[in-house]
Amino acid sequence: MKKKSLIKTHPHLRNPKQYRKAMIMNVASSVAIETGASVESIARMLTGKERGKRMKKLRDSDR
Repeated sequence: MKKKSLIKTHPHLRNPKQYRKAMIMNVASSVAIETGASVESIARMLTGKERGKRMKKLRDSDR
């Protein structure tokens, strides 16, 4: 029996728009934790609604 991939069987991953939105929020929340910026501002940058703006470093980091 051949197994289907997760993207074909999981209902949230089958819808490309829903999948993209979830992926953007996941990345935005992770970046927000690391940088101290708001999740909303990072999500706007990832979706291209704030073209040309660069994220500024809000906290000093050892990385």
